[in-house]
Amino acid sequence: MGLRPGHCYSSKKDRAFTRYAVKVHRKSYVGAIPGLKTRQFNMGNGAKEFSHILDLKVEEHCQVRDNAVESVRMAINRYLNTHLGKEGYFMKIRAYPFHILRENKQAQGAGADRVSSGMSHSFGKNIGRAIRVRPGQKLISVLVDEEGVEVAKKALKRANSRIGAKISIRVGTDVESIGTRPKKTRDILKAEREEAKAKEEAEKEGKEGEKKEEGKGEKKDEKKDEGKKEDTKQDKKEAKKK
Repeated sequence: MGLRPGHCYSSKKDRAFTRYAVKVHRKSYVGAIPGLKTRQFNMGNGAKEFSHILDLKVEEHCQVRDNAVESVRMAINRYLNTHLGKEGYFMKIRAYPFHILRENKQAQGAGADRVSSGMSHSFGKNIGRAIRVRPGQKLISVLVDEEGVEVAKKALKRANSRIGAKISIRVGTDVESIGTRPKKTRDILKAEREEAKAKEEAEKEGKEGEKKEEGKGEKKDEKKDEGKKEDTKQDKKEAKKK
């Protein structure tokens, strides 16, 4: 059987099914967690300082499956990569699929109705993951320069047919609201800042050394001038004596 439609798992009546104890397995409500289909959460150039941020918001209370998030990610990333290049943007998925989806597996075909009898309140088996989104929650954020704002808008609009809910796009300049960057990017930025500080300190030390040398040179010139003046005074005295 292929992948079922998203509306089969859109129910939000029950509480989220997320409890998975890694260290103490007997406290785990979840048996085995299905693999995550969303491959990446950070894409593009995370080290560059951009000027604008675009937030993709979901305006309904809904569940978005991880395969839908992966489809949205691929569509947006491909469009941005084609029109802005790898270094011209940074994209981040702001939500994680914690909710575990369950399904009561039923036999299909003629004469198989007996399998499902008496199972109206069955717990079901784990079959996938999903994100529970609140109205107005940010799902994806993109950082670009001012020239790439329109391109990023077109890219984010591609998520409309894949999420299955009303979306809105917000444009702003509060770039820091995107949160933390990837660890590699943070290490790169830290190294760049340390290099900049080291260069500034070296330049300051060089300037101070030049000033000291200039001061020493001026003192030497003053001493030479004083010596010349004394010599001229002695010469004048000797000339008067003669």
